Amino acid sequence: MSTPDAQQIAAAADALRAGGLVIMPTETVYGLAANAADPRAVAAVYEAKGRPSFNPLIVHVPDVAAARRLGRFDARAEALAQRFWPGPLTLVLPVAEEGAVSDLARAGLDTVALRAPAHPVARALLQAFGGPVVAPSANRSGRPSPTTYADAVDETGAAASGALDGGPCAVGLESTVVALLDQARLLRPGSVTRAEIEAVIGPLEEAEADAKRSPGRMTRHYAPNAPVRLDIEAPAPGEAFLAFGSAPDGERIWNLSPTGDLAEAAANLFAFLRAADRSAPVAIAVAPIPQTGLGEAINDRLRRAAGFVG
Repeated sequence: MSTPDAQQIAAAADALRAGGLVIMPTETVYGLAANAADPRAVAAVYEAKGRPSFNPLIVHVPDVAAARRLGRFDARAEALAQRFWPGPLTLVLPVAEEGAVSDLARAGLDTVALRAPAHPVARALLQAFGGPVVAPSANRSGRPSPTTYADAVDETGAAASGALDGGPCAVGLESTVVALLDQARLLRPGSVTRAEIEAVIGPLEEAEADAKRSPGRMTRHYAPNAPVRLDIEAPAPGEAFLAFGSAPDGERIWNLSPTGDLAEAAANLFAFLRAADRSAPVAIAVAPIPQTGLGEAINDRLRRAAGFVG
């Protein structure tokens, strides 16, 4: 990988201005970026992903000042942005200026999902473009999210006018999503954990009626072609196996973290799901993952990959 230079960043920003799509690295997963204010460009993202139009998109901005122009910040939002931005936390807020983010990107809702990514390439592109950018994961809808440049290009590269290689994604899970409307609610767990957020703003309620305001909450999501079985101690014949900690001997075995490190497991999750799927197994069995800390987010993605209602 060679880091994109200023000319490549400028060309990608020009592609966004022209209504094109750009594959953009973030610290979480690769995104398929488009001008958030251009409904035709946003529609092209939905088309490229095959994504239902009722699923809102996260709007990416360079900093909190840009976010304040799009969403109405209260004291909780200010505190969370101060603590976790730039980084893998999305805030769902009442929309401040509806025309700045297309209605299609917000799925017709009166809220907007905002994030300031930490990846230097994403930040450079956002600065060069100078406006808000939607950037859902650069996979076809329902498939595992791409955490490498090659997987992103393989998934949606044919629809993109440009692509920026930022190397492997450091986090490997989509951002944590918190709604700050009436009660603070955790809509989607991620690498910023429930405990870390509660340490800043107090207890989080469950998603309940605000769930529709977050991406990534379809029943079957992040799914490979092969069926997924969870909490399996050892694979059956013909299955691929995602281990955690100790692993049995044999073929088609990928260990998310031999040492039982949840951060390592999160970073490897989608890439290993893809690799296991490419081995054409009868199913993909997954070892038990602890529910504590980052394990909440990993298990959320695995339950959706297996088709469980979330």
